[in-house]
Amino acid sequence: MTQKKSLLQRLTDLTRTSHRAAFVDVVKQIEKHHHGSEDFLELVKNRYSCRNFNNRPVSDVKIQKILEAARLAPTAKNQQPVHVWVVKSEEALARLKETSNSIYDAPVVFMVGCKPENAWVRRYDGKNGAETDAAIVGTHILLEAADLELGSVWVGSFDAAKLSELFPETAGWTITALFPVGAPSAEAHPSENHGKRQSLEEFATEI
Repeated sequence: MTQKKSLLQRLTDLTRTSHRAAFVDVVKQIEKHHHGSEDFLELVKNRYSCRNFNNRPVSDVKIQKILEAARLAPTAKNQQPVHVWVVKSEEALARLKETSNSIYDAPVVFMVGCKPENAWVRRYDGKNGAETDAAIVGTHILLEAADLELGSVWVGSFDAAKLSELFPETAGWTITALFPVGAPSAEAHPSENHGKRQSLEEFATEI
């Protein structure tokens, strides 16, 4: 009887050990898959403002992916006071170049506009969220372009009045930024300022 109990006890201990090992393995797997993707950080780190594009057109499939990423961008109270225009015909690009010297012969440019009257307003001080929403949409455009191995640049230097005149379809919208997108040329490279970043200690404060 003593031997049988001893054997049962050993089997019970073995089962418990097995269960503990399995549990520890599950915990390790959960931790492994919840630390976030290093690929995303690499994407963010390697993306740069491209100011030199080749003349290869961007496929409609990639344009649609960029637009979908922009459409899915979060906006305050999901009010989506933002619109995107895809400028890619030779005629439209020529018009756009009359409003800015920063198109860099990109094969496609995404124009982002917002309507403040359609946006969330902070009740404490009346701050309007339209331009913040447009900036989030623009960021999604940049990151999706990078994920598709395309170059991109955020352009804020343009003649807003002339753009409004030459693109009557934007009437009623405030154009906030232009996003030239395309395959980088062989001469494309990050600017000398690209790698300049504050240290994490300077950049962030834990309270």
